[in-house]
Amino acid sequence: MAGCFGCHMSFLDIDERILELVQLYDLRKSPLDDLKTFTGMCDVGLVEGGCCNTHNVHVLREFRTHCRLLVSVGQCAITGGLPAMRNGIPLAELFAESYQKGPTLDTALIPSDEDLPMILDRIYPCHEVVKVDAFLPGCPPSAEIIWEALSAIAEGRPLDIPYRHFKFD
Repeated sequence: MAGCFGCHMSFLDIDERILELVQLYDLRKSPLDDLKTFTGMCDVGLVEGGCCNTHNVHVLREFRTHCRLLVSVGQCAITGGLPAMRNGIPLAELFAESYQKGPTLDTALIPSDEDLPMILDRIYPCHEVVKVDAFLPGCPPSAEIIWEALSAIAEGRPLDIPYRHFKFD
């Protein structure tokens, strides 16, 4: 979705604990295992990035349908993050700058094809599109937060993320 995959890198930073994680969870759809479709219902879904186009909305809604608990991971999923910096600029102005006004552009055409997802009027955080059950803050959240959250969920403990992870100086 509209993110940088930094949250996936933090997930991988749990290092050898990933072996413990696969004892607690089966991966059903992930960039780690390259599964493109769901193989069944999931207990927990982690979603990274916000929604910038119609494809992102479709993916997020499908994810929500297949996950009992959906967790927004990182600022892009929670607030729109850096991609949301474009939210104050009208689409026509964005397209003109990207495709028509640049010094190295040799075309005046804005791409338009039915196979391309339609760009949304703004970047939407996940909870504005579907119901989200939990939030893991950070850009990206630390591996420790991700590990603690997934451990707590698996063990039926409440998520207890210290306030310092929600407050940024």
